[in-house]
Amino acid sequence: MAEMAIKFPKRFNQAIWLYTLLTIFYLPVLIDLVKDWYDDPNYSHGFLIIPIALYIFIKFHKQLSFPEKTNIWGIAILLFGLAILVLGSAATEFFTVRISFVICVVGIGLSILGWANFKQTWFVFFLLIFMIPIPGIIYYSATIPMQLLSSKAAHGLLQLAGIPATRAGNIINLPNYSLEVAEACSGLRSLVTLLALGAIYARFTLNGVWRPILIFIATIPIAICANIFRIFITGLGAHLISPKIADNFLHEVSGIMVFLVALGLMIILGKLLKWTARQSS
Repeated sequence: MAEMAIKFPKRFNQAIWLYTLLTIFYLPVLIDLVKDWYDDPNYSHGFLIIPIALYIFIKFHKQLSFPEKTNIWGIAILLFGLAILVLGSAATEFFTVRISFVICVVGIGLSILGWANFKQTWFVFFLLIFMIPIPGIIYYSATIPMQLLSSKAAHGLLQLAGIPATRAGNIINLPNYSLEVAEACSGLRSLVTLLALGAIYARFTLNGVWRPILIFIATIPIAICANIFRIFITGLGAHLISPKIADNFLHEVSGIMVFLVALGLMIILGKLLKWTARQSS
């Protein structure tokens, strides 16, 4: 058992103390962030981000080499993060305040690990971005276009399926049911979770640089397509079976449906990219 114990360099003790002090300093911000994770199921993935990041770091810690020179840019990034905290607090802008915590974590990590080691573990720090909810200004400006796009596409699919449906804005009218694509159904709230899922999938299933980036970027249209499919299935169930099915069962499982469809599309795209890589080699 002793041989299986994880051994970290002494410099990690410095990191533990610095991260502990940072957590205490940011405690009010973090408590408010955790409250959002708990209250909004669309952001509940935040509870998993830090444990996953720690697991990835521990898994690949043997690739790190010490001693490594302290990186002065890490201290600069830490100071920049603290400056962002001050500005965000003055403006009462939650996203800015919260993202400053991630910036500070990156600064400490770069300073302690050094540049060579940081390049090996950059994904761990990148993953932390996804525990922060979408900024309000982006969310509210993108919600209506997303609602209209999803309702228009779902309406087109229902018509292709031979179901007589009309659309008025974000409301799809069926002969026996009116399906409203509400703000919560725009698909924007689940986008952060799907982006995190796409990042993890791309990082650990694809080699190279551009293929993981491509599948990560593709997560956005994949998330939109998955949400459109969810709305289409809801309308299909309401018309062919019963409106109660749409209001109860399909509404409850719609979140799971989005993630299953999105994951399926990611896997298909990943397999296709692997196939192209084999063909070009």
